[in-house]
Amino acid sequence: HGIWRADDAHALARCAPLYLRGWQPSGRRLVVVSNSGASCVMAADAADTLGLSIAPLSDATQAALAERLPGFAATANPVDVTAALLTNSALFGDVLPVVAEDPSADLFLLDIPVAGMGYDVPRFARDAAHFADNAGKPIAVAAWQESVASVFRAAGVPTFQNAADALAAFQQLTGHQALLRTVAQEPPTVTALPSRAHDGNTRTLSEAASLARLADAGISVVEHALCRTADEAVAAWRGIGAPVAVKASSPQVPHKSEHGLVMLHCNDEQTIRQAFDAQTRTLSGMQAECEGVIVARMTRGQRELMVGAHWDPTFGAVLLVGDGGKYVEVLRDTALLLAPASPAAVGRALASLRIAPLLSGVRGDKPIDMEALCRLAADVGRMVHDARGAIASVDLNPVMAGPDGAVVVDALIEVTGQS
Repeated sequence: HGIWRADDAHALARCAPLYLRGWQPSGRRLVVVSNSGASCVMAADAADTLGLSIAPLSDATQAALAERLPGFAATANPVDVTAALLTNSALFGDVLPVVAEDPSADLFLLDIPVAGMGYDVPRFARDAAHFADNAGKPIAVAAWQESVASVFRAAGVPTFQNAADALAAFQQLTGHQALLRTVAQEPPTVTALPSRAHDGNTRTLSEAASLARLADAGISVVEHALCRTADEAVAAWRGIGAPVAVKASSPQVPHKSEHGLVMLHCNDEQTIRQAFDAQTRTLSGMQAECEGVIVARMTRGQRELMVGAHWDPTFGAVLLVGDGGKYVEVLRDTALLLAPASPAAVGRALASLRIAPLLSGVRGDKPIDMEALCRLAADVGRMVHDARGAIASVDLNPVMAGPDGAVVVDALIEVTGQS
């Protein structure tokens, strides 16, 4: 279950020098050491983009560094040894063991953008190799000049053409190690995949049937009713006692908004009747099957999310969680898991998203009920897994999530054969 990103064909080759060392970092906190202040800044920015944090060095570590570096050098992380390296070739060898003792340091990047005449590159490489052999913590060298990089490679130090490649390798290494630790803590349920594959022979359920299928599986769906007459629609609105959405229900028209088959914030009898009449006439004009209209409580959430699942003939049930709403195809902030996945695994996937800080509550917002949201997504994955190919896909967008729970508002399920 250590899965490599399929879209990064050279990921394994890029990480091979790190893996061959057998390094198993406990975290993603990075220390950058360079002879260039600009390289320090750029490496810190690149690390942040990749989800690697800059390790906060302790006061004791910084004091020890100050004893070894010139007074104008930066002892906070990133550590800038400055051009003093030209006159003191031992600086890298002096600095690396000190920062290695800091408890917050997991990864080490030695960034050397330039080392021309007068620099003792073989000494730098020997000191880095000694560190790599004895510290027990991953180090990578970014050497922009091939004449410099070749010396480090010859010394057996993992060396990359630039800091971005080195940090990407660290990201891959730490992500894979975290995945392996997770699998060790939560052994996956391994079952044989069915021989049946849907091979395109699928049909789409109406939204009413999709919501019913979810409710039968114990998944929280919006309060609603399928109404076959205008009188039923009015009665449903009165029973809900709040503004409602009126949506046509037809298995032949899965996407309704573009056909004018959704009306929101309906809260009086005349509007309900008009919506029912207009939508049923539209379906008739499209020569589409009309089951009636769904009258559903207007539900507001703090965040619109998406939950989906798909039956893959190779991997089985695959679960998707991510940011939802009308911009889902544009923003593409999602994560994939193999199902069945535990709520804890779903939580870790959500924590990897760019929107993760918003789920914890910012600017006065209360935190999302992550327990309810993760349980809902896990139940969707379990439903598709247990169907063993009878459910081809589930598309839930949006799932309204807030401090008081999570609920499916729109649903579309695709099944195989006569399922």
